[in-house]
Amino acid sequence: MNALPESPLDPALAARLKRTAEGLVPAIVQQHDTGEVLMLGWMDDEALHRTLTTGRGTFWSRSRQEYWVKGETSGNRQHVVEVRLDCDGDTLLVKVDQEGAACHTGDRTCFDADLLGPEGWA
Repeated sequence: MNALPESPLDPALAARLKRTAEGLVPAIVQQHDTGEVLMLGWMDDEALHRTLTTGRGTFWSRSRQEYWVKGETSGNRQHVVEVRLDCDGDTLLVKVDQEGAACHTGDRTCFDADLLGPEGWA
């Protein structure tokens, strides 16, 4: 088993994280005051450290293999209000104050597209 690179996180927090084989943890992003689920991003220890220290949503792009800060190019910034770790240590909840759209399509949330399920559920 490969050892993880030294984490910039507090050792107690780093020890609690359960990462994928790629060293990532899914991060659900939610509007802090309405509870609206905005998006899902991926964080490694460095992205989580940057998020916690800068107050800006910072993620790891699996397709580009680089860090990105939400809103850095679009202007649709995320101001982090709080970050929580779930009971299993395998998912983060990032509560933000979202400026503008959260989705790269220009929609407020990435979950506006398709409603799945039998008719009559809605």
